Amino acid sequence: MDLEAAEVRRAWGRVTGWLEQHAPDVFAALGGPVDPAAVRAAETRMGLELPPGIRQWLAMNDVDAGRRPEGHTALVALGCPDVVPGGGLLLGLTDIERVHLHQTEVASSDDPDCPHWRREWVPIHAETDGFHGTFVDARTGRVGSWSEGNLPKEGRFPSLAAYFEDVADRLAGAASGEDAPRRAHGRGPGREATERWARAHGYVVHDRGRIPADIRQPYEG
Repeated sequence: MDLEAAEVRRAWGRVTGWLEQHAPDVFAALGGPVDPAAVRAAETRMGLELPPGIRQWLAMNDVDAGRRPEGHTALVALGCPDVVPGGGLLLGLTDIERVHLHQTEVASSDDPDCPHWRREWVPIHAETDGFHGTFVDARTGRVGSWSEGNLPKEGRFPSLAAYFEDVADRLAGAASGEDAPRRAHGRGPGREATERWARAHGYVVHDRGRIPADIRQPYEG
């Protein structure tokens, strides 16, 4: 397992661990592992290769788990709600492909400086109609967002792992009050803020032990 996949495995494990304890119905809806053959077929249809982080995430939980939409449905047909704070649906492989192909067809731009959509952007979270959502850039691994009528915001998170770390932090914060300090394992308000900054900037922070100086210094400086 490469470093990117290992970091995603740990970060997504924080999300699923919280859901299993605090929202078991949502946890149960996350689905089982993806079918590798389905991944290869979807990649062919989308004309790209999924990055290792997304492959690792889907290998743990594919929301769609082999399900297919029935009849005429919204663009996001099988997504899982209540995972990402703030709304929207977490996508499985089927909806990843549906949203990607739709966006590539209707929103691609020839202007390299002001793209409305790029083929290498892989959607992972979206509203039912696909007008708003979150994507991973398959070339760089960075996470961005799109919104109907606005230019996409690239590089909101440096990696999928950093994005899932933020989701886990927000789930915990929403349950205990926004920005509430986590006291377990000596995690007070100062450490909480440092952890959120570090994860949003691509650092891996362990739950136990002191935060290393090479993380504290750029945060404090």
